[in-house]
Amino acid sequence: MPETTIPGRFITLEGTEGVGKSTNLQLVAELVRAAGHEVVVSREPGGTELGEAIRELLLGVHTEAMSDMTELLLAFAARAQHLERVIRPALDRGCWVVCDRFTDATYAYQGGGRGFDRATIATLESLVQGELRPDLTLYLDVPVEVAAARIADRAHDRFEQESLPFFEAVRSAYLEIAAREERFVIIDAAEDLATVQLELTAKLQEYLTGFER
Repeated sequence: MPETTIPGRFITLEGTEGVGKSTNLQLVAELVRAAGHEVVVSREPGGTELGEAIRELLLGVHTEAMSDMTELLLAFAARAQHLERVIRPALDRGCWVVCDRFTDATYAYQGGGRGFDRATIATLESLVQGELRPDLTLYLDVPVEVAAARIADRAHDRFEQESLPFFEAVRSAYLEIAAREERFVIIDAAEDLATVQLELTAKLQEYLTGFER
């Protein structure tokens, strides 16, 4: 009988602005590769040609204000394309997917930040994703004031222009999800990069035990 392909694993990195997700994304991918797995690295919103175009709409600063519902639907539109073109095919052929943000970000930003109720987001989640959820989520946690200081010197996108209370609500929503979901691992990202990466490496290697090839 032909060998059956074992589906890959889906790892996401989450956190507010300025927590170091982009910096640590490649570290996570390298550790998974070192364990013998093919890795696809992606991000949300984005990950596909259409998804990246939607990302520009979501992050860009426009003369016309974007409604909260438009923002929510655009996030899931980009996700639907991402799942269809990148995530599901990669997992089906046995690759591991490492993604900068996924639906937990929607619960945090559009749920916590914008005030959408969980049921509304959950309906869209079910419609777009079915039963697919991340296997492991690494949440990089930083106090809002620290995160704000880290991004103070760069040009701000539409989300980065939000107020500290907005990001407090986003962080609170993330921590609520982390308390509820066993797949969440909280990393104290307020420390220096070397310390953060040591903790991240230890937690991920613990998870990878049993998956080595």
